[in-house]
Amino acid sequence: MAGIFKAYDIRGVYPSQLNEELAEKIGFGIGKTLNVKTLAVGGDMRVSTPTVKEALIKGILATGTDVVDIGLVTTPMTYFAVGKYGYDGGIMVTASHNPGQYNGFKICRKGAYPVSYETGINEVEKIALNGSFVPEEKVGTVTERNVLDEYLDHVISFAEDIDPLKIVADAGNGVEGITLEKLFAKLPCDLTGLYLDLDGTFPNHEANPLDLNNMKDLVAKVKETGADFGVAFDGDGDRAAFVDEKGVVISNDLITALIAQEILTRNPGSAFIYDLRSSQIVKEEVVRLGGRALESRVGHSFIKKLMRDEDAAFGGELSGHFYFRDNYFTDSGLLALISILNLVCKKKKPLSELVKPLRKYYATGEVNFKVDDPDEKIKLLESKFSDAEVYFLDGITVRYKDWWFNVRKSNTEAMLRLNLEANSQELMDQKKQQLEGILQ
Repeated sequence: MAGIFKAYDIRGVYPSQLNEELAEKIGFGIGKTLNVKTLAVGGDMRVSTPTVKEALIKGILATGTDVVDIGLVTTPMTYFAVGKYGYDGGIMVTASHNPGQYNGFKICRKGAYPVSYETGINEVEKIALNGSFVPEEKVGTVTERNVLDEYLDHVISFAEDIDPLKIVADAGNGVEGITLEKLFAKLPCDLTGLYLDLDGTFPNHEANPLDLNNMKDLVAKVKETGADFGVAFDGDGDRAAFVDEKGVVISNDLITALIAQEILTRNPGSAFIYDLRSSQIVKEEVVRLGGRALESRVGHSFIKKLMRDEDAAFGGELSGHFYFRDNYFTDSGLLALISILNLVCKKKKPLSELVKPLRKYYATGEVNFKVDDPDEKIKLLESKFSDAEVYFLDGITVRYKDWWFNVRKSNTEAMLRLNLEANSQELMDQKKQQLEGILQ
């Protein structure tokens, strides 16, 4: 069971790793660890979510903490509720992009500040697995609140002069299906929806847009309908991925660079955060636009902290998380969609033309290697590439003038993750082969 307590959230297979009994203890652990007056609790459309959420709330109430049940929501809606209404924290019952048999919890403090393993999940784990479950004499109370309409008003407030574009949106039967038709009713655009019906068994494809197999239906529908572009969301709506009008999937670091064009016009000189797996075109584009480009460790808790520390207008991750200062420094797939809509309408160009100048470099994407001793491999890389610029912000990053790579450890298994980029396809292939020889 201990394996479900991750670096950024709690997540496991239902009911073998995570069930109602453990959910109640986790709720008790969250209540004790956060030690606040009121927590917002929402949940996604997974089959196990209603009973897991009910047990979680029962555990929270036993600590004397009040709960505001915000019902069926996306993860960004939970962050919004905590930020907008001033609750002392929030929990979202979801396993994000994981398959249907999983469930879990994402936790934040007041102001939608994330709780990671180092900042609280470790304490929740201790209490849930080893602590004594003794309810307070005065238990908390539950009230309910519907946040959907106010959340959509918040999202639409980011829209500028939107033209009547044709958009295809794939919710993957995830919880973003509750928002899309209502959002597009407020926009002049024509929506073609794919898999908007909520279904926690994910009958059409997994709600994970990082896997290109899950983007095939979106690509086909964009081509079939002649849409201006397509967008896909993950299971809980905090990530998005985009397809241009030709049906070409755009990597999320290039989307980060595009959103920089949209946001830095309104926030000149602002800091802009990108994770260290991103193409160097992101930094180049931010600097070209007069922004401050700051590299971050991978993971939402690190990016959100750096954004707050630097008052950054925006942050983007290769994984498709896009973070907005004016959204309580949290991630939202819908706000990424609005940003791309704003940009396409402002520039009066197809999305493929906007992204074309950014395709300067050649990247491997993330490649995983199972290794016996990750730390030993990282030391070996340091010695083999000692003539380069080398630093250790997150794993090891090695930079030469015409290529670079990052290798970092998985949070959950004996695995190393490689991202490599070069100035030419030939150099990229050559260096990838060299790294594979070392890491395998």
